[in-house]
Amino acid sequence: MSVTLEDVTYMANLARLQLTDEEAQGLVKDMNDILEYMELLGQIDSSDVPPLEHVTDVDSGLRPDKALTPLDHEEALKNAPDADADYFRVPRVID
Repeated sequence: MSVTLEDVTYMANLARLQLTDEEAQGLVKDMNDILEYMELLGQIDSSDVPPLEHVTDVDSGLRPDKALTPLDHEEALKNAPDADADYFRVPRVID
């Protein structure tokens, strides 16, 4: 499979792009290079490669996800800059 100038013109029209002749020719070459590389990758035997979630080991640095007991109501409101008996008070944003 190869990309032609007509293909690029059609796709550019669908994307509502205006391309010069030079840009369109460059895209034809770039897209064909990509397709050739994909064909090359398709020839590689990857049947013994396990599926990966990430290409490299990812250590997010986050703590393990485990349930903790929640703060009680009074403890949560204790650090609020302004609160009434039940809720946090915040400045009005909409007049």
